[in-house]
Amino acid sequence: MKIVPLSIPTPFYVGDVNVYLVREDPLTLIDAGPKTPEAARALGEQLRLHGVEPADIRRIVLTHAHEDHCGLAKQIRDGAKNAEIFVHGWETGHLFGRAGRGEHQQLMIRAGVPDDVFRRMQALYGEISLLTDALADGEFTALRDEQELEFANGTLKVLHTPGHTPGSCSFVREANRTLICGDCVLKRITPNPIVAPDPVAPDRRFRSLGEYLVSLAKIRSYSPTLVYGGHGEPIRDFEEIFNRYVRAIDERQRRVVGLVAKAGVTAFDVAQKLFPKALDHDVHRFLAVSESIAHLDYAESEGKIAVEFKGGVEVYRKL
Repeated sequence: MKIVPLSIPTPFYVGDVNVYLVREDPLTLIDAGPKTPEAARALGEQLRLHGVEPADIRRIVLTHAHEDHCGLAKQIRDGAKNAEIFVHGWETGHLFGRAGRGEHQQLMIRAGVPDDVFRRMQALYGEISLLTDALADGEFTALRDEQELEFANGTLKVLHTPGHTPGSCSFVREANRTLICGDCVLKRITPNPIVAPDPVAPDRRFRSLGEYLVSLAKIRSYSPTLVYGGHGEPIRDFEEIFNRYVRAIDERQRRVVGLVAKAGVTAFDVAQKLFPKALDHDVHRFLAVSESIAHLDYAESEGKIAVEFKGGVEVYRKL
């Protein structure tokens, strides 16, 4: 099975996104890039370098539904013959705007985010949402954990690896222990556990960091020899990356717990102290609050801190 990495430009600070062409029948793209003219042009040019036209694609498989990964999926589908889009069923909520839905507003209110800050987040994500086309029910096929994606010369096994988003998926070629992981594993940065409603009970919050740690252990159980991430270079030393991630998460846990006072703090209070510069910069506001919520949720689930509601806002206190 031949997996061809393609580097597609994005307008985001993270830089290029990795899209993967599985050059086997049926021709498959894993992720698609953002819906920009530059990304569409780059994708077409790089596919042609490998003797493939965008219209030849038969499957578009999404690791997750963030705009830099899924933006061109519908456009590619519409330009191809009989192409099908696959994405996990827990992921589709992201296709309709993370800060644009009522559930997300409630999550931000519970985190203590001031209304004016939320409005700035909402305006920014309104612009970012233009970088993808929403998929309606019936326009995609839902991926399932341990499902096999069949090719002429082998299969890719679907691994549901939630954390970065609820429906994030990875794909393993068990014959040679090669994985494609989207933003679950990246060589040079630790993925952000994005705040999201629970896909099973939308009035609750998805416990992203706890799920992410389970997903890392799941990937580790396959003893991967090569990991293709959503950004940056491939990883040939997963064990080193795994240990680095665990150390970084443990260190941030200690910092977050140390910021929780007896008088009580909100997730927004913690974000301001953890990332004082981030809250002045567009998309970083949302990521800073997401990271703080994820660590507070995990610390509370581990019995390190307590949480109570006060005026519709979650207030965390030392035990």
